[in-house]
Amino acid sequence: MATTSRAEKKAAVDAAAWVFNVVTSVGVIIVNKALMATYGFSFATTLTGLHFLTTTLMTSILKMLGYVQPSHLPFPELLKFVLFANFSVVGMNISLMWNSVGFYQIAKLSMIPVSCLFEVVFDKVRYSRGTKLSICVVLLGVGVCTVTDVSVNTRGFVAAFVAVWSTSMQQYYVHFLQRKYSLSSFNLLGHTAPAQAGSLLLLGPFLDYLLTNNRVDQFAYNSGSLMFIFMSCTIAVGTNLSQFICIGRFTAVSFQVLGHMKTILVLIMGFFFFGREGLNIQVVLGMVIAVCGMIWYGNASSKPGGKERLNHSLPTNKTENQ
Repeated sequence: MATTSRAEKKAAVDAAAWVFNVVTSVGVIIVNKALMATYGFSFATTLTGLHFLTTTLMTSILKMLGYVQPSHLPFPELLKFVLFANFSVVGMNISLMWNSVGFYQIAKLSMIPVSCLFEVVFDKVRYSRGTKLSICVVLLGVGVCTVTDVSVNTRGFVAAFVAVWSTSMQQYYVHFLQRKYSLSSFNLLGHTAPAQAGSLLLLGPFLDYLLTNNRVDQFAYNSGSLMFIFMSCTIAVGTNLSQFICIGRFTAVSFQVLGHMKTILVLIMGFFFFGREGLNIQVVLGMVIAVCGMIWYGNASSKPGGKERLNHSLPTNKTENQ
């Protein structure tokens, strides 16, 4: 009975974490899209820096109130994580700028096999045939509903390559650091958010100027744009936290596979809010295939042998009681 109760509680917390991530991720995308489309605020890297600055303020307040216990993360580990995370942010922004939308989406889809590779190589994870096939179905479905025109150029390919590998490594590292140093999601955010905020706010204005030929300090701010920036930063706190919670509770691969539900919801929300992105038969078909693949993945990976770590234990450094 106690085992059943614990399993039910874990399932409820897992579901809540996914819903939290989906809601905040879709929300911040919709707000950012409105900010850029309505007010022309195209400074994506600087905005990401503001997101992490707001997250830093949140974790600092929680530490002062005693809700987050002190913890330790070695500086070399922090430096590696920030490098991966910042290359991810910058690489994604440049990839979107230099590539067609179709190739950009293909690059995002390729994060799943790259994340699988990291788990196989570093964690000695083995996937069942059903789990592998379900991942392929998800990739097919999301590809059908998002990939349209595909054109490749050398600099765009390099940017996409850097973005895919750095993003996959950053997400793998979230799970790795939480396990190795027994860090909660709040603890890890408390260590990484200040470093990301500082580096992105220093780098962001220069990179945004390079990509848009506009300066963030010369943008015509008004009450409307400032309200949307505030909303974006506030929701992004939940997005950052929920990402760390989900990857910590599951793995980067599961986060990527089931996370494509956000892609589908963004397409639907874009149809309702912006109108220009209509739902046609191809998009609907892709959504149905992707959702079927996600359900299959959840079922296949949860079965015995569906996804297991073989003879591999990660050394841990206890820094706090979970």
